[in-house]
Amino acid sequence: MKKFLETTGFLITIFAVCGVIRELTDGWFRFMGITRHLTDHVWFLQDRALFANIVLAVVGVVLMIVSDRVRKS
Repeated sequence: MKKFLETTGFLITIFAVCGVIRELTDGWFRFMGITRHLTDHVWFLQDRALFANIVLAVVGVVLMIVSDRVRKS
């Protein structure tokens, strides 16, 4: 469980940071823009793509922190 949380948190953080960079460069940075599918297809996130990517980055970091608290199994 610990490895799963670490890996998931790391991937979410990387994808979200790439999404933040993509939004700040106005679409120029398309590398790993998988979060674009989330922000383009969910109606209440369409105008808030930067905010959604920042929240995803925070969630990824929280998952990595929580994985340290979980007992190794």
